[in-house]
Amino acid sequence: MDVPKDQMSTLLDCGLYNSAQMLGCFLVSSSSVNNDSSPHLKAENLALHGDALFRDKEYKRAIHVYKQALQYHKIIPKINATTRSSLSTSNRSSSPNSFNVSAINENEVKFKIASCHCAINENRAALAEMETIPSKSRNLQMNLLLGKLYRYSKHIRPAIACYKECLRHCPYIIEAITSLAELGVQAKDIFSLLPQTPNRSGRPPFDQFESNRWLQRYVEAQCCIASNDYKGGLELFSELLQRFPNNVHILLEMAKVEAIIGKNDEAIMNFEKIRSVDPYVVKYMDEYAMLLKLKSDPLKLNKLVHDLLNIDPARPEVFVALSVLCEGKDDRAALTNAEKSIRIDERHITGHIVKGNLFLSMNQPEAAVVAFRSAQELRPDLRSYQGLVRSYLAVSKTKEALYAAREAMKAMPQSAKALKLVGDVYASNSSGREKAKKFYESGLRLEPGYLGAALALVDLHVMEGRNYEAVTLLERYLKDWTDDSLHVKLAQILAATNMLQDSLSHYQAALRINPQNESAKKGLERLEKLMKGVDPDAPEEEEENDGDDGDGDGDAEEAELL
Repeated sequence: MDVPKDQMSTLLDCGLYNSAQMLGCFLVSSSSVNNDSSPHLKAENLALHGDALFRDKEYKRAIHVYKQALQYHKIIPKINATTRSSLSTSNRSSSPNSFNVSAINENEVKFKIASCHCAINENRAALAEMETIPSKSRNLQMNLLLGKLYRYSKHIRPAIACYKECLRHCPYIIEAITSLAELGVQAKDIFSLLPQTPNRSGRPPFDQFESNRWLQRYVEAQCCIASNDYKGGLELFSELLQRFPNNVHILLEMAKVEAIIGKNDEAIMNFEKIRSVDPYVVKYMDEYAMLLKLKSDPLKLNKLVHDLLNIDPARPEVFVALSVLCEGKDDRAALTNAEKSIRIDERHITGHIVKGNLFLSMNQPEAAVVAFRSAQELRPDLRSYQGLVRSYLAVSKTKEALYAAREAMKAMPQSAKALKLVGDVYASNSSGREKAKKFYESGLRLEPGYLGAALALVDLHVMEGRNYEAVTLLERYLKDWTDDSLHVKLAQILAATNMLQDSLSHYQAALRINPQNESAKKGLERLEKLMKGVDPDAPEEEEENDGDDGDGDGDAEEAELL
């Protein structure tokens, strides 16, 4: 043998994949191995070379080589089948047995081919390959991959069956638990797959019971989140956090949910805690970037993006964070980065959401609808519903907007934000404002601290010429909530009613709370010109105010009021 196979194995075991794949070229082209008389050796060599290419992330080449290995495997005389089926690619013997039995395991090679397809987002090809592996021959890894692929192709029942099979082998596969919850499996059905070891009395030992309790709580939490019971899910995660303090996974799950439902301050606090515990976490950090953008905190956002680029610049979260950083300054670059995140992982939900928001800001609502629909198909959440409603209203498709808003309300009946979304649709038409008012008021009864509904109700009062009611409502909220957006809204209404000095004090109060509030800065600038008797809308002044104010609607509202 010109090239010892054990040297190839050594390189693979040491993680020297580039060297291994180059040595593999010598191994598979060795003249001492005759393709016709030694197909078993050729199959083994090709499988080893495929392993090197796979681990060196040359997926297309690996697929090609693995398939060649399978071709040679098929022409081996079908002898001693029992012995052959017990061997695997992990058994890298330097010489075949006397029966010319190939040392490769056909099913494992097929699994590796499917894994290569997955790595380059060829999920249909991966599924087709995996389905050729008999169900009785599938191991834990194979079932987990097959479950994912069935889920991606929306074959829900076989996906559930694969994930359940995973938990029967190992009940601590968190990914399988989460996937089953998201596929609608009830907590009690997942519990039945968890370890049950009762003693003679019929009850599990205390230690065993306690050790499994946290896993059951985790199942319950994921099932709550999947069914849009965010409050219940967060309570269960908080309970788990008491037993596992500073658990990065639980903190990430909590922060993600808080970001989705608009508990921005709580989410930011948890993301900051995560980064203090483990500064190299990338998962969900694009959610954190979006929150920092909303909070107008460019210093933290810049640092976050810089850190993510240094950790792993190939992750989709990094490109979403880059997109968020570019937004408002270079929307084209922002869109390019959002699309890059989706090319890396077409199932990356925040990439689709950010893309939709960018299309809206670029006045392309039809394209925004497509992006938000893509996000919703992966996992419906409040932000995709909000995006759809805004997009449909932008093209005057009120019926579609109302349908999307009611879908959100049906999915999240205890969500004040979903109720507010229905109110927004009705508020878009003068004939529906009374209905809108009822939905906003219902949202505030459900969640008195939801300022979004309060501000929407204020806008409704202003539309109807009820400025006194609007001011009264804002002043009532300012007694209990210190929030810059409330001060800005009140300042705008006061300016519109010619109470300029009072308006000035509220703009200043907003900037004391949040010095980065662009709406407050712009409003204050306009107000000062009004107080000096200068027309704030004079043409020469417009050029100085071309910049994006960060929220895209504050100036428009104020211009209308003034």
